[in-house]
Amino acid sequence: MTDKQRNAPSRPKSGHSSGVTHVKEPHYDNFTVVGNHLAQHPELSLTAIGLATHIQSLPEGTPIGIKALAAKFREGEIRIAAALRELEEHGYLARPRERLQSGQVRTRAISYNKPRSAVRAAAPPLAEPEDRPAPVPPPAPPRRTPAADLLAGLRASDPRLLLTERDVHRLVPAVTEWLERGVPPTAVTQALTSGLPQDPIKHPAALLSHRLATQLPPALPVPPPQAPTPRQVPLQNCDGCDRAFRSPQQGRCRDCRSSAEAA
Repeated sequence: MTDKQRNAPSRPKSGHSSGVTHVKEPHYDNFTVVGNHLAQHPELSLTAIGLATHIQSLPEGTPIGIKALAAKFREGEIRIAAALRELEEHGYLARPRERLQSGQVRTRAISYNKPRSAVRAAAPPLAEPEDRPAPVPPPAPPRRTPAADLLAGLRASDPRLLLTERDVHRLVPAVTEWLERGVPPTAVTQALTSGLPQDPIKHPAALLSHRLATQLPPALPVPPPQAPTPRQVPLQNCDGCDRAFRSPQQGRCRDCRSSAEAA
């Protein structure tokens, strides 16, 4: 086969099938290779597949934060945030947090054109075990706290609010802030479960995160400090007449002191 034949566009085959017919033109520049493991992923949503394809086509160093992506597309921050979490869960994206020398914490974005599980399975074993990088431990399960128990119990109010352990771990700080501002747990549950949409809730964690952020009540006002109670002078027995009188230290009462001075 000559180069001219190999680079010529393929023509659709004749037939009466109702399925798709491909007309393939060769690309020589400005294209991105995407694997079928992503394009035909059986578990990822169409939004997540499209977002992963867009991210893989971006130049190195392009910001892919939620707000930056929402400014480019019309899906909105909630759907984009949910799609990014899907890509994280299936190994196409990592967003580790790192502390800078200034003390600030920033989130990095690492895009994988193959799922990390597939990359690790295909990687050859290292010759020297001491050079093998330390495995990344999975996120610790959420500690049993009032906030974690509240989130885990939301499914009792509405089965559509069933959360994963990872979702609970991510939402615990926001619920804790509500509780620390004096909001009773029953009131937090009411704010998260009332007025839910009638349609199926595809991403309950994203919905709860939005409500916790936008409906956060202000902190309770700090009460003014109370004036200190004046200390009462103790009672003493007079050394002269044995009568009780108030004085910070023992001695004679006023009358006995006056009599002594007059004498």
